Amino acid sequence: MGEEQRVSWPELLATSREGFDGGTDFTLAVEEEFALLDPATLELTDRFEEVYAAAIETDLAPNVVGELIASEVEVRTGKCADFGEAAAAMAERRSQIQAVARELQIGLGGTGTHPFSDWRDQRIIDTPHYRRNDEILRYVVWRNNTFGMHVHVGIAGADRAIAVHDALRNFLPELLALSASSPFVEGVNSGLHSARTEVFTRMFPRCGIPDAYGSWQGWEDYVAFLYRSGSITEHTQIWWSVRPHLAYPTIEIRICDGQPDLAESQSLAALCYALAARCARAHDEGEPITVLPHRLLEENMWRAIRWGLSGELLDLERSQPVPARQRIEQLIEWVAPVAEEIGAAAYLRVPDQNAAERQIARFDAGANLKDIYAEQVRAEEPIGG
Repeated sequence: MGEEQRVSWPELLATSREGFDGGTDFTLAVEEEFALLDPATLELTDRFEEVYAAAIETDLAPNVVGELIASEVEVRTGKCADFGEAAAAMAERRSQIQAVARELQIGLGGTGTHPFSDWRDQRIIDTPHYRRNDEILRYVVWRNNTFGMHVHVGIAGADRAIAVHDALRNFLPELLALSASSPFVEGVNSGLHSARTEVFTRMFPRCGIPDAYGSWQGWEDYVAFLYRSGSITEHTQIWWSVRPHLAYPTIEIRICDGQPDLAESQSLAALCYALAARCARAHDEGEPITVLPHRLLEENMWRAIRWGLSGELLDLERSQPVPARQRIEQLIEWVAPVAEEIGAAAYLRVPDQNAAERQIARFDAGANLKDIYAEQVRAEEPIGG
């Protein structure tokens, strides 16, 4: 179930560089994580093994994997040549996993956190990979009952891929603000728009906004340091919110909360994809993109965690606050020409309310957490479901 092939790290680095240098621009794949729920109580339920056993008897088989806890499942589009293919695959995967879950009488949740299930009650799935993480991380991994969306974008050229990675760091707070879907966790209104980000990126090592590497050699030196020092034993223990992937020639964007709504998930994936392509275009044409320091990006990251789309983000080059919606609209305008070329433009939009805002509005109107979550679970149902 998604186990990493064990190879030496020097071989892994060499093979990865070769993969990027021989890679194809702007392929993509999307991964979405969903909570497995008792349909009556909406509590998390440890039934991944049943879901997986049922799924491997269907067309979903190559595209379903486990993800840490037994009350979670991940579905993947697989490698797609363009965004239209990816958007269709996202819809198909959701429909497929819904069909499997419905047959087993299991609900699916798509928000970044579960609003009230206790992390102490969740079981880590029994694979070598997750057993190792449990042994290494302990409380950190136990608490990580979170659900996200990851977007892989193919970038040709090893140094070029690092240039795209370094540029994408700047936009992680905007992507988080747009995707925020997790105001509730552990039975409370956290006061945040993305409690998931606090649980995951603030607790895990090598997580959140990475440094810029400057070149493939800078990235390779960092990975070699981690292996030589015994800090990691496999490359998947590098959890940064954007990372060059060492098994595929892609840059993986990992900052986003899970999405209850398919159309919003597609739109978010389209923006991730278009931003990566736009950064590659800027690199190719010599258009400068300032590599912003971590300490400044952290200011915007906090704003995205706390206020999401409802707050302000800083224009860091001008040191001026800008409404988050306006800032994302500016990004959509910036990527528009490339987005049109790669088939993503029609999906780009800023919603009137994102998932966090909708849930907070319902809470402020007096709804309880179970009723609010039930509405998000219903949003997962495919049309006609």
